[in-house]
Amino acid sequence: MKAVILAGGSGTRLWPLSRKNYPKQFMKINARGDGPPCAFDRGSLIQQTVSRLLKAAAPEDIVIMTNSDYRFHVKADLEPLSESDIGNMVLEPEKRNTAPAIALALRFCVDKLGCGSKEVIFVSPSDHIIEPEAKFLRHLKAAGKLAAKGVIVTFGIKPLYPETGYGYIKAGREGSGNRRTKGAAANYYHVDSFIEKPDRKTAVKYLKRGGYYWNSGMFAFRIDTAEEELRRYAPEIFALYETGYEQMLSRFGEMPDISVDYAIMEKSEKVVTMPMDLYWNDVGSWDAMFSVFPKDDSGNVKIGDVLARDTRNSLIISDERLIAAVGLEDLLVVETDDAILVAKRGDAQKVKGLVEALSAQDRSEASEHTTTYRPWGSYTVLEDGERYKIKRIVVNRAEKLSLQMHHHRSEHWVVIKGTARVTIGEEIKFVHENESIYIPKSTLHRLENPGKVPLEIIEVQNGEYVEEDDILRLDDSYGREQGL
Repeated sequence: MKAVILAGGSGTRLWPLSRKNYPKQFMKINARGDGPPCAFDRGSLIQQTVSRLLKAAAPEDIVIMTNSDYRFHVKADLEPLSESDIGNMVLEPEKRNTAPAIALALRFCVDKLGCGSKEVIFVSPSDHIIEPEAKFLRHLKAAGKLAAKGVIVTFGIKPLYPETGYGYIKAGREGSGNRRTKGAAANYYHVDSFIEKPDRKTAVKYLKRGGYYWNSGMFAFRIDTAEEELRRYAPEIFALYETGYEQMLSRFGEMPDISVDYAIMEKSEKVVTMPMDLYWNDVGSWDAMFSVFPKDDSGNVKIGDVLARDTRNSLIISDERLIAAVGLEDLLVVETDDAILVAKRGDAQKVKGLVEALSAQDRSEASEHTTTYRPWGSYTVLEDGERYKIKRIVVNRAEKLSLQMHHHRSEHWVVIKGTARVTIGEEIKFVHENESIYIPKSTLHRLENPGKVPLEIIEVQNGEYVEEDDILRLDDSYGREQGL
């Protein structure tokens, strides 16, 4: 079995913590299982996903679908997980939803990994919480055996409440093996229909009636089964699939922007669902996040510097400042250093529309944090004014920025932690804590961290133009051309 992990999403429903330049799959969210209390302290969601699948697949059998903006985040998060490299990373050239992404992953498995037509592929999102792992792995093993028979296995989650943010699967007749394996993970049902996100009244009806399951977005199928269904129901995608991996990658943008549910699952007669009675949360909204974390005696989730009085059933997250709440009920309050979200609980699905409105106004807050992550570390904009910008820059140990120059700005660096190795023109200097160095305009320079602790500096930029695209890069260890 090969495992394909979809890690290219932007997670806009968890704005302002999750944004396009640092989406939710890289957020560190703990679930409800054993171990420490739920908090942002257990590794990122993609790290948890890969760690879970490494118990069922070798590192070389895992394929991660992402894009060039996220590849260094993925690499950094997965580095601690395995002694062997998890090297199968496929970079989607453009955002094209799950059907093209899965088709490209299949082509990669065939052309690059040498998979035969009977190989079973398991597809999983990168940002879900699933517990307990042992129970999930039993379901995964059973799904692999079932998919080997030529069906498409979907993983249905037994609903706990009338959720309106999930799609639903309506189960049909029992699978032929159910009576022989009653109570086992192998039980399955033929899918009667897929239902898009219902209103609350309909969701309540589904819960009372039974036979409906949340659509988890996880699938298992043989390669030849997927190829046949692509040929039958998604001919535009299949036509490019037949051209081979390299051609498919170069023409990826020609494929329709469509989900695998719309393209295949809702049409195919080969789809079955395997119910999973375990804890699952796609952490797709602040309402979903509220259900993940433990509550105080008043039903509140409080993270960070929060003081609440006469406040009930609310989620309050402080990132930078004290939040003092009085007399609140059923609210969501999420604070970052540049934005604050205030919403009613139950309206969290509307956050996506709010982000779209911010994007339409060309607001940077829609997609960018004040802290931006790079393959070498990160930088945080502390102040931005006319003709100047102040940043705090962190360079991870043994990493370095590109050899570059700026035509419109000079830079002044003050080391506040660690030791910097600085190239200025032909000269190399070491700059220590509480020391500074000046880089004139149009001068080649490079910043490196030769030490064993993170290097932190304060950078003051001055000039007529201080934006990120004023970089002429001559050498870069990470293969980048523009931007820091």
